[in-house]
Amino acid sequence: MNLSKPNASPATLTKNRVRPSPVSGICVTCLDGCPGICEIGRSALRGRENLYPQPYGQITAGSEKDYPNDFSCFNIAGTCVGAVGIEADSDKAVFSAVDISTEIGANDKIKLRFPGFTGAVGSTEIGRIHWDNMAIGAAISGIMVIAGENICGMDVKSEIKKGKIIRSPEMERRVKTFQKWYEGDGGIIVQANVEDTRLGVPEYVIEKLGVEIFEVKWGQGAKDIGGEVKIPDLNKALELKRRGYIVLPDPEDPVIQESFKKGAFEEFERHSRLGMVEEEGFYKMVDHLRSVGAKYVTLKTGAYRPADLARAVKFASEAGIDLLTVDGAGGGTGMSPWRMMNEWGVPTVQLECLMHTYLKRLDVQGKFIPDCAIAGGIALEDHIFKALALGAPYIKAVCMGRSIMTAAMVGNTQANMLKKKMEKAIEKNGSVMHHFDEKSPLVKGGDWIEVKDLFVTAPKLNEKYGKDFAQIPPGAIGVYTYIDRLTQGLQQFMAGERKFALKHIDRNDIFALTREAAEMSGINYVMDVDKEEVDNILK
Repeated sequence: MNLSKPNASPATLTKNRVRPSPVSGICVTCLDGCPGICEIGRSALRGRENLYPQPYGQITAGSEKDYPNDFSCFNIAGTCVGAVGIEADSDKAVFSAVDISTEIGANDKIKLRFPGFTGAVGSTEIGRIHWDNMAIGAAISGIMVIAGENICGMDVKSEIKKGKIIRSPEMERRVKTFQKWYEGDGGIIVQANVEDTRLGVPEYVIEKLGVEIFEVKWGQGAKDIGGEVKIPDLNKALELKRRGYIVLPDPEDPVIQESFKKGAFEEFERHSRLGMVEEEGFYKMVDHLRSVGAKYVTLKTGAYRPADLARAVKFASEAGIDLLTVDGAGGGTGMSPWRMMNEWGVPTVQLECLMHTYLKRLDVQGKFIPDCAIAGGIALEDHIFKALALGAPYIKAVCMGRSIMTAAMVGNTQANMLKKKMEKAIEKNGSVMHHFDEKSPLVKGGDWIEVKDLFVTAPKLNEKYGKDFAQIPPGAIGVYTYIDRLTQGLQQFMAGERKFALKHIDRNDIFALTREAAEMSGINYVMDVDKEEVDNILK
């Protein structure tokens, strides 16, 4: 059995001519004369370009590897007895009464109306394009949005003096967009890597832009190297190299410049440096962020080996940080090497089980336990419930990168489809009447509809925001509508388990479907659940 799918993937726009070998992914009979439609064949022509998912700038990507244990190895228990957190009365204990809000923070708490927040929306093109959708959608949903690494450094209009950022119009746009729609719940987090720190991004966003939540980044689940993006412009590639980034191939090389101008390749790669984690250095960074005005300091780490997770847990505890987010393998990205996304790191469920073990050890010792979040392939309400239960009582929220971005992209795309159809009809008929294709999802009663009618939550938002509703981009409404669905779905699962507030979810609310999952997690195997209670009932 091969858990991976090597040498052919929709992510790299490659495929096999015939069924591949389960080990190598090479076609069982590799034919001399095949044009090379697999990953090896493409790489013979385009080399390192085929390291990354395609088409860059238009996609997010997530691992396609079938990990042996994931959230599907657990089921939610459910019960027909009693209620926790509300009176056990059928007229009161209805699922809409379930409180799914949560709080994070060591001292002053940040309230989230929904127990989730976006992944880091960084310097990738798809992140820049959809920032308004993500930020406004997060603000009106009462959750947090993360402005990821390299935004200031990638901004060609940034003003830099003596190696420090003085002003970044792009970062200003991102922060102010969220602040304009912020309603008191959630918040905006700004993240920094090695280059951001050298550039003075923490000081800039905290002191000049009023950012209160700052995140130290060690890594993510999709890769164990620094961030990367592709640059289709020679001048920008040169500028980024001058700013200290690693840019490949070398844009200052005359041979490379000539090759680029002739069209031999179309994009440069900008890479970030590897961070070097040191315990004392981490504490100094946290102290520095607080000294320059950060009200909350958080840490994001990736799917590194268990010893590194132990470091993250211990350092976060010792520093008294406000949130520790751990991102498992299998999660998504806007830009990471494709094989790396599939073949490195500890998968989300195993990582969360280790995290729970380490946190519990510190808890027993009486140490400070930071509020925690888990990330990595979480997309639907059952994932959320299981993640909260598996890590209880330490996991307070989940980080959802690709799923929230997907909602934003679909909302935006559907609105653009509608707009184009309307423009085409006006051009043809001179007025807007009807005549969509009957199979079109945009038809409603055979008549033209407005953008707001695409979204089931639009009437509610229209009533709340009045004339300002027109300023909410369709992608943001898509995010809000998706979170609204997750809200009800999570409420229903919790009501079925008779838990009417998030704080009541515990590890007994799920059971393992296999002995292996039970042994890995410490969660009861389904056939062993409630044994003592069953014996008492049947005495």
